[in-house]
Amino acid sequence: MPKTESRPILMAAIYSLWKREILRFVRDRNRLLGSILQPLLLWVLIGSGFRGSFAPSGQTEASYLEYIYPGTMMLILLFTAIFSTISVVEDKREGFMQSVIVAPIHSLGIVLGKILGGTTLAVGEAMVFLVLAPLVGIPVSVDSFVLTVGTLVLIAISMTGLGFRIAWGMESTAGFHAIMNLLLMPMWLLSGAFFPLTGAPDWLAWVMRVNPMTYATAALRRVLYYPDVNPVSDDLPGLAVCLGITALFGLVMAIWSSFVVGDRDRGSS
Repeated sequence: MPKTESRPILMAAIYSLWKREILRFVRDRNRLLGSILQPLLLWVLIGSGFRGSFAPSGQTEASYLEYIYPGTMMLILLFTAIFSTISVVEDKREGFMQSVIVAPIHSLGIVLGKILGGTTLAVGEAMVFLVLAPLVGIPVSVDSFVLTVGTLVLIAISMTGLGFRIAWGMESTAGFHAIMNLLLMPMWLLSGAFFPLTGAPDWLAWVMRVNPMTYATAALRRVLYYPDVNPVSDDLPGLAVCLGITALFGLVMAIWSSFVVGDRDRGSS
């Protein structure tokens, strides 16, 4: 049977699923430690280890710790998206998601509730890391702070949306972890987090250009330095284009996930 619901009911469903993600996070503080401390440790160790022996092409003034700072923030968003969307697999296994599916809620409401919950957590954890920006020479003004938060929201929506889509087709958390490590970690490594597109081999530069996370990293790097120009030349489009690609990717992930959930619902009707 097709689902019909009023806007207040849809908003209540989105809020309930969002709140459930927040409460689940509050009860599991280890997620906070895992999502922030591991990227922070990688940032300090890798940035300190390579700063005297590796200078990205096109970089003249920034230290390597400063260069990989936006990439580390991206990793925090990525880890939080992975931890958040694991709940999709767990909810399906425990039967909670089946009860949500048969409720008179549009599939988009289910997807948005889960994605917005993960996005809230990801942005909150990334903002904790943002306080370290001045320590590596990145000046944070009011304008750059506002733009950075908005950009973090777009990136978190796209990553959580992708995580939701993958998690929906998984039957176990082990399988989910395997696919996420196989797909998302290479996407992050080839996003300009470790090295810029400029100077990369032609075949690798092509892979980086078709990677949507590359434009998200470039957008984040630009807004962190706004209104100044960031010190790294990445041979990518401007801020507006990078933000547009990131927003489009997030929209596609949300709509795609909604269709997949809708197909499951029609199959169970």
